[in-house]
Amino acid sequence: MLLLHGFPEFGIEWERQLIGLAAAGYRAVAPDQRGYSPGVRPVGVGRYRLDHAVTDVAAIADSLGWRRFDLVGHDWGAAVGWIAAARYAHRVRSFTAVSVPHLGAFAEALRGDPVQREASKYMDRFRQPSPIPEDMILASGPPPLPGVPPEKCAEYFRRLSEPGALTAALNWYRANDFEGYPEPVTVPTLFVASTLDPFVAPSGVHATHRWVTGPYRLVNLDGIGHHIPEEVPETMTTLLLTHLAGAGSAR
Repeated sequence: MLLLHGFPEFGIEWERQLIGLAAAGYRAVAPDQRGYSPGVRPVGVGRYRLDHAVTDVAAIADSLGWRRFDLVGHDWGAAVGWIAAARYAHRVRSFTAVSVPHLGAFAEALRGDPVQREASKYMDRFRQPSPIPEDMILASGPPPLPGVPPEKCAEYFRRLSEPGALTAALNWYRANDFEGYPEPVTVPTLFVASTLDPFVAPSGVHATHRWVTGPYRLVNLDGIGHHIPEEVPETMTTLLLTHLAGAGSAR
């Protein structure tokens, strides 16, 4: 199982799920995505287009010797996962998206839903030329992420403070507008959303089913915010294990 993180997290976002999945007998890997690791930090905004990150998914699976695998993604990881699950349906056994809708639904919401446009205004700040947003973020100190332990927030900030790390992470925003990814997902899919997510409007959440043609389940967690894997780790792990158990019989 491959688990993809979002911003401003790293692969350690999934540490509680990795423990639970391993205990259940799964081999689970949560890498730092491109730009978040000093060894995989290409220069240039264009190198952070989602198409490159999607290709990374197949490359990581190849390096692990996985012909077939289950895919999970939160935030930007979910954006990558929606595309990868559609393009690599012959390899992805199941997909779990956390927080971010299918990009077809999300792009539609950005175009037509004032609530989503308001919720996404922060992206315009992140897309400003370097080093404007970098300086602003680094001067503010570790960001308090609702539901995330302070020590984890401090670790994320420490890693993003490394030379070039924050610019690479923000290049994901500079390089992408979420348009142009209408491919439907055919594999068994679980979408875990939440009612108090400040960044994702309900319209995209509820429209996502239109871009999934395979078995599909939406779980909308009441009273939970954006950082679901860390805010309710046991719930997230249970949802994953239930989905994985059902995915085999659905294919």
